[in-house]
Amino acid sequence: MAALEEGFTLTAVPLGSGPDGPLGVEQSDKTDQFLVTDSGRTVILYKVSDQKPLGSWSVKQGQIITCPAVCNFQTGEYIVVHDNKVLRIWNNEDVNLDKVFKATLSAEVYRIHSIQGTEPLVLFKEGAIRGLEALLAEPQQKIETVISDEEVIKWTKFFMVFRHPVLIFITEKHGNYFAYVQKFNSRILSKYTLLLGQEEKSVTQSFSTSVHRKFISLMSLSSDGCVYETLIPVHPSDPEKNQRVVPSLLLKSVVSGNARSGVALTILDQDHVAVLGPPLSASKECLSIWNTKFQTLQTSKELPQGTSGQLWYHGENLFMLHGKFLTVIPYKCEVSSLAGALGKLKHGQDPDIHAMTHFVNWETSQGYGLGSQNSEQSKRILRRRKIEVSVQPEVPPSTQLLAAVQKDSEKHIEVELRKFLAVKRTPDFHTIIGDVVIGILGRYKAEPSFYPRNCLMQLIQTRVLSYSLCPGLMESALEKTDVQILQICLQQFPDIPESVTCACLKIFLSIGDDSLQETDINMESVSDYTATIQDGEIEQQTEILQNGFNPEEDNCENCAQELIEKPQAATEESTSCPVTGKRAALLF
Repeated sequence: MAALEEGFTLTAVPLGSGPDGPLGVEQSDKTDQFLVTDSGRTVILYKVSDQKPLGSWSVKQGQIITCPAVCNFQTGEYIVVHDNKVLRIWNNEDVNLDKVFKATLSAEVYRIHSIQGTEPLVLFKEGAIRGLEALLAEPQQKIETVISDEEVIKWTKFFMVFRHPVLIFITEKHGNYFAYVQKFNSRILSKYTLLLGQEEKSVTQSFSTSVHRKFISLMSLSSDGCVYETLIPVHPSDPEKNQRVVPSLLLKSVVSGNARSGVALTILDQDHVAVLGPPLSASKECLSIWNTKFQTLQTSKELPQGTSGQLWYHGENLFMLHGKFLTVIPYKCEVSSLAGALGKLKHGQDPDIHAMTHFVNWETSQGYGLGSQNSEQSKRILRRRKIEVSVQPEVPPSTQLLAAVQKDSEKHIEVELRKFLAVKRTPDFHTIIGDVVIGILGRYKAEPSFYPRNCLMQLIQTRVLSYSLCPGLMESALEKTDVQILQICLQQFPDIPESVTCACLKIFLSIGDDSLQETDINMESVSDYTATIQDGEIEQQTEILQNGFNPEEDNCENCAQELIEKPQAATEESTSCPVTGKRAALLF
């Protein structure tokens, strides 16, 4: 279960933050103290437990702070940037920012990041990254351009992975999103294209991230109201190659799809996320906590005065701008369980019921008349079997499947694919499916007779593929005139080019009816149409027949009537729709 406690106002006076809210809320070197930077000229240090400011610093008139102030955890000093290029460093004893340390840089700064355990990092608007010490040693050093023209940084996060600092930042260009991951132990910058796969005209409005073993979990809140998760490998196979990653739907309709502003997402722990925005059932904005493991809403709190769409969390506190005041809402999240996710977690246990545990030692005879000699012999056999099994390394199903694709028969590949799909999905499931499809298509190019159609159908039905990941899939289906695979691809792939769609339509229109009759086509799209036709045919039968005989008319009259109605029936048949049901399903 998760709970939102009663919130309180941190500032008694409205911040000079303008319509977009504060620039940021950052942790200081004291657990209970936070730096709040407004989008004007001021940085305020607050002590949350006392709900009062401990210090305030402002740049002079005519200057403007352009990125949030942070604390250097190695020195206890504070760092801020104003007018994009001017860096200031001060401590609690300083009063006037105009008289503290100043460094003018050669390029515009997007953000300064600082976390415990490493020195602060400076991210420039062109994508370059510098350590603070190296930058202060030569402030006017040349800063390279990393991202392309018209590419803009939208979001960034700094964290530690296995005691090594990692910086990720998201960029956007013409509606396309890219993720850059910088690992400082190897000095490698990896780039990923985010194939968000959302509805047309939807916009990603908020990002959040966490680390799970070998993957970075990147969550995004889209304007369609859904939360998506994209897994980015910490150690990519080819770091210098621009790789594509595909998201999966994590939570559906957590906020209203009509909300174009005032929404935010942040990860609280491995099972919970906080969402800021109006829910589907209400027009007022809310702060809610969702359980991602069981996809359930845990708790929510209305914010009638509205928000700026910004959400920060530190420790067990959520910070947001409620109306014109910075508000703190403490929260608690317990370990996920199914009962807790459904709101039925019992806080107590019936004292009359005592849990009883029974442990059975299978290596003893348990009084069933087995002699000690046989028992010792069985122990030795069991231990020997354990040793023999442990010597043989277990080959993962994914490795067996990828190896089978290269050389084995279609039937054997189907067996290995069923084994792979039967096991629990791992974070690299999307990558493995893509590799399998690419391997099959590569072998098909070398061996045109090799076309494991059933395997391709199962792979497409995993719903993790797209045209961009495997463009050769639809090309091969077009060569084979495989209308069933083409139909499923058109229904599931969100990024099919117009030229490929036109090629599919040409095949759907040109293929013969005899070939269509032998093909298994998904008829769900025209099920209502066919049902209507069948109902109409039933309604036309107004006469009651008994064993095919109408007692009210004799046989001669029936024959005459049949001869008269034949031309009319032929006319009706000639005016019926020339498109069969299966062809209509392909074209729908």
